[in-house]
Amino acid sequence: MKHPRIIIAGVGLAALAAAGGITAASASGSTPATATSAAPASTASATVRSASVTVAGKIETILVNSRGLPLYYYRPDTATRSFVTGGLARLWPPLTSPAVAGAGVTGKVAVLKDVNGHQVTYNGHPLYTFADDHAGQVTGQGVQNFFVATPGTPSITMSAGSAGPASPAVPSGGYGY
Repeated sequence: MKHPRIIIAGVGLAALAAAGGITAASASGSTPATATSAAPASTASATVRSASVTVAGKIETILVNSRGLPLYYYRPDTATRSFVTGGLARLWPPLTSPAVAGAGVTGKVAVLKDVNGHQVTYNGHPLYTFADDHAGQVTGQGVQNFFVATPGTPSITMSAGSAGPASPAVPSGGYGY
């Protein structure tokens, strides 16, 4: 055996992949497979829908992706630009998809072409998931200036006569960490 470390590492990697610890799915959550890394977006359409979950100890209606993962917005983003890249994007994977559908939501669901590709937006806010969340579990509320997106998340666009972009309100239960 010339390279026992490589063989052992290969066997370990194969075992991890077989156990479901590694997938080639998109981190955007737009496919039904479990994603564990930031991979390119799939060609499937992403769905944004509402769900009732516990946020900071209270039941709230929030936005989730097609797999039930909570969706967040990043306060510094603008309607035309996401500031979530690099290491931040690994913790807060952008919801990306070339096509999007809103299911039971009243706000505007759209796609923004930006640094993250075709990023899904809600009322102008680019949307993200959080690496530590699971379906129905919100752990990123208020962390690093990210807030849970709700059906009532106000538009990020400028209104007539305003001096600048509207500052999004912190959703109810918005506790900063």
